[in-house]
Amino acid sequence: MRFEVPTSMKYFCMSEAIAFYLQKYITYRKRKIYYGKQRFVDLIGSIKKHKSENFLLPSSDILKPVIPQLLKDNGINYTRVVLYKTVCSDLSDLENVFYDILVFFSPSGIKSLFQNFPNFEQNNTRIAAFGKTTYKAVTDAGLRVDIEAPTAKAPSMTMAIEQYIKKVNKK
Repeated sequence: MRFEVPTSMKYFCMSEAIAFYLQKYITYRKRKIYYGKQRFVDLIGSIKKHKSENFLLPSSDILKPVIPQLLKDNGINYTRVVLYKTVCSDLSDLENVFYDILVFFSPSGIKSLFQNFPNFEQNNTRIAAFGKTTYKAVTDAGLRVDIEAPTAKAPSMTMAIEQYIKKVNKK
């Protein structure tokens, strides 16, 4: 699909990193880019200032319910567009492969784990979870979270894993 983006289009990004990425890959002249800190709720203030605009909400098929609810509660006129669908990959060829750490960035990763390996047992495998919803999905599945991110000391998963390895190696 081709769509000529008008120079008057405004961009609302979840984080500054996404805004910088857009600036790098789009012709930036006369374009307005707004961004939040990390969460959608941080961005709603900027969106409310442009309440008369029509918004396009690109997302996956899995969307946190808080996002449409915030838009609805604030009277924002938006259209959701599902750009990609989250599917579980077939990992059955890895059945006899064991890892020291499994890292999950979304609840769908936990779903995929149990879809591919219904009898999965954690044993000595460490599990890292990024975000509150992923953490909840891991614990709801009866697994132990060894590494959590983001935290005040570890805003990225890389930092959280590095800190965990340093802590474990001291013992």
